[in-house]
Amino acid sequence: MDKLYWLDQIKLQDRAKVGDKAFYLSKIIQRGYPVVPGFVVSAEILRQFLENLNSSESLVADLPHSSLHLDVTNWRQLQQVASRLRQEILTATVPQEWVSTIFQAAREWQTGCLILRPTLAVSTANPGMKNISGLLESVFCECEPEAIAFALKRTWSQIFRARSLLYWQHSGINLQQINLAVLVQPVENAIASGLLTANPSGWEIEATWGLGIAIAQGEVQPDIYYIQPETGVVLEQQLGNKMLAYGVDNATPRAFSQPVPNSVLTTDHTCLSTYLLQEAQQKQYSLQEQYLQQIIALGTQLVSELGKTFTIKWTIGGHNTSGKLYITQVSPPQSVIPHLHFIRGLGAAGGRVVATALVIINPQHKPEQLPKGVILVVPTITPDWLPLLQQVAGIITEQGGLTSHAAILARELGITAVVNATSATTLIQTGERLLLDGDRGEVYRIKGDSKEEMEKGREENLLSPHHPKPKAPHPAVTFPLPMIVTQLLVNLSQSTLVEQVQSLPVDGVGLLRSELMVLNILNGQHPNSWILSGRQAELLELWSEQIMQFARAFAPRPIFYRSLDWRSQDLPSLSDNLESSPQSMLGERGTFSYLRNPAVFELELQALASVQQAGYSNVNLLLPFVRTVEEFVFCRRKVEQAFLTEVAQFQLWMMAEVPSVLFLLPEYVKAGVAGISIGTNDLTQLLLGVDREQGQLAKVFNERHPAVMSAIAQLIQMAQTAGIPCSICGQAPALYPEIIDKLVEWGITSISVEPEAVERTYQAIARAEQRLILAAARRKLY
Repeated sequence: MDKLYWLDQIKLQDRAKVGDKAFYLSKIIQRGYPVVPGFVVSAEILRQFLENLNSSESLVADLPHSSLHLDVTNWRQLQQVASRLRQEILTATVPQEWVSTIFQAAREWQTGCLILRPTLAVSTANPGMKNISGLLESVFCECEPEAIAFALKRTWSQIFRARSLLYWQHSGINLQQINLAVLVQPVENAIASGLLTANPSGWEIEATWGLGIAIAQGEVQPDIYYIQPETGVVLEQQLGNKMLAYGVDNATPRAFSQPVPNSVLTTDHTCLSTYLLQEAQQKQYSLQEQYLQQIIALGTQLVSELGKTFTIKWTIGGHNTSGKLYITQVSPPQSVIPHLHFIRGLGAAGGRVVATALVIINPQHKPEQLPKGVILVVPTITPDWLPLLQQVAGIITEQGGLTSHAAILARELGITAVVNATSATTLIQTGERLLLDGDRGEVYRIKGDSKEEMEKGREENLLSPHHPKPKAPHPAVTFPLPMIVTQLLVNLSQSTLVEQVQSLPVDGVGLLRSELMVLNILNGQHPNSWILSGRQAELLELWSEQIMQFARAFAPRPIFYRSLDWRSQDLPSLSDNLESSPQSMLGERGTFSYLRNPAVFELELQALASVQQAGYSNVNLLLPFVRTVEEFVFCRRKVEQAFLTEVAQFQLWMMAEVPSVLFLLPEYVKAGVAGISIGTNDLTQLLLGVDREQGQLAKVFNERHPAVMSAIAQLIQMAQTAGIPCSICGQAPALYPEIIDKLVEWGITSISVEPEAVERTYQAIARAEQRLILAAARRKLY
C-alpha cells in the first residue's frame, strides 16, 4: 500500500491523489488554523482495489478503465447496474496489509470512532465540474480493522450509486477520470457542531447540539444566525427544532483479537449513538455567545485565505469536549450565482430548481393550462389546481404552511416548493429568472438570462454541499435495508406515480387521498353535478378504474382508501352550492357531509365494490374527520349495504384527527372500527386552535407540541388496549424524523409518509428499533 498522506504534509503536486476536500483542508491546517487531524487513503489505492477484483462479471472486470456508457433514461437498468457494481465492491476483500496500515495510523489518536470522508478530484477540463463531492457521503465506523475495511468499501462504492452514475454520464465523465481518495479523521464528542456559509451578501451559521450528522441527515432543524460580513454583527437569529443529538458511543478503541474476514462483514459497525435532549435544552440555542463569536472571528480570518465565498464545517469539542473550536471540512471557493434579492418562506418540498417565473395575482382566475417548466408564483393553491401542476418546475405561494394543500401536493408530485413567501407576487415579475430552494425556503432572483449562466446555476445548485441529491421524483431504493418490524406505508393520490412508487420498500398505501385522486377525472365538475345530470354510471366506471390502478399495482399489499374529505374553499371551481358556510375553516367536512348528502359517498362505496368484484381484496376504507360515534355507525351501515364486508379481508378504519376520539375510541371500537390512522395535521390544528393553512402561524402550528405528542401517545396506548392497529399518516413523521423514535417506542404499528420521505423514514424506523433492542438487552444484562 502506498504511504498515507497526512493533512499537515500534503503538497500541491498531491492534489489529484488526495482530492479537493483534503487538499483545501491541508492548506488551512498548514497555515495554523485549528483543524481536526487526519490522513488520506489515496485515489491510487481504490484503483488497485478495483483492478484486483476477481469478478466474473464483464461489467465489473473493466471498472478502472470503463467509460460505462449506460442508458441513464432507463432508471430500472441504471439501478440494476449500480446495485451489481456496489455489491461486487462490498463483498470483496480489502488486503489485510492496507487495513493494518490504516488501523495503526488511526490508533495514534486514541479514539474509538473514525469518520471516512470521500475527497474527490476529477481530471477534466469541464468548467461545470465544481463541488461535485456533494454526491458522496461520509461514513462513520469504529476504530477496528474489520470496521475500517467495511467502511472503506462503503465509501468507495458510492461513486457507483445510481445517482452518481447518472451525474457522470450527464457530465461526460468517464470513470477513469474520477480520483476518489478517502480522508480519515478521529471523531470525538462535541458540545455543538454546524456550518458557516459565507458569501459577499451575508454569512449564515447553522448550529446544533452534539455532532453535525444530525444536520446532514435532516433530523434536526438547526439554529441559524445571519451575520453581516463586514462587521461580524449578528443581524438575526432563529431557534431551530432540535429534539435529538449525536455523540460517540465509545470513547476509546476496543481491543481487536480475532479478526473477522471483512469480505463477509455485513454490519455497519457504527460508533455513534443518539440521545433525546431535555425539553429545556431543546429551547436553548446550541451556541453560547463565546463560541458564536469564535466562529465569526474564524470566518473573518478565513476570508483572507479563501476569499469571500466559502463553506466550512466546524465542531466545538475535542477530547473530553474541551470546548475548543475545530474545522472539520472546507469546501473550495465556488463562484456563486449572482442575485439581487431573495425572499424567505417555508421550505415545503425539497430540492433546487432554476427556471422562469409565472406570476398569477388572483388564484380565482385559474388558467386552463400553464407553460411547461415554469416556477408558478401565486397567493395560494387549492386542490383543484392539481391538473395544472403536473408540468411546473417549482411553486411559490404567499400563503400556507408546511401542511397546506400546496405543500402536500408539491411533495407528492416531487415539485420543489416554498410556501408562506410574503409579497412574492409583488416582488417577482413574470419572466424573471429565479433560483428556488425548497430545502431552505429561499427564492433568489438571478442576474442575466443566458443559457450558459442558467446551466451553470443548475449544476452548481444540483450539487451544493447542502443538497447533494440530483432531482428525481421518486427513484427506486438504493439504500441498505435493515429489517424493520414497524410497517412503512406510503401516501398517494396520483396514479401517474404508481410505477415509480410501487418498487419502494413499503408495505402498502397507508393513505390514498380520494379527493385528489378524482380531480383527474371530474373535468372541473363536482361529483354531485355528475349524478344530478344522469352521468352516474359513467363516473362510477371512471372512479372504479382509478382505484383499480392502485389495487393492481400494490396487490397483495393493503391500500387504505380515504373517502372524500372536501371543504368548499378547497375546491372553489367545483362548488356544488350545497354547503352553507363556504368561508368556514372546517366546513361540512368528512363523514358529516355524508349524512347531509349521501349520494356521493354511496357512489364511492359502489366503486370500491366494483374493485372487489374485479378480484382485488386489498383495498380498505378509511373514514375521514369522524366527529361522533353516530356518524361512524351511519357510514358502517352504508358500507354493509354495499356488501363490502362480504370480503373477509376488508377493514373499515377511521382517521383519528378530531380530538373527541381521545374520549370516544372505546365506543368507536364497539361500533366496529377495525383500526385508526392518526392525522397529525388536523389533530394539531384542532388541539392548538391554529389554522394549518396560515403560514404566519407556523411557529404555533407545532406537531411536536407536548399536547399533540401526549395525544398521539394516548391514542396508540388506547388502540393497543382495544386490540386494534394504530397507524399515523400526517406530515409530522416525514417533517420531523426524530418523532419516529417516540412512535416506535410507544408501539405504533405503521407509519405512512410521502414517497420522497420513504428513505429517511425507513432508516429512522430501523435506528429506533435497534435502539429499543439494545436498551432491552442492556436491561437484561444488568
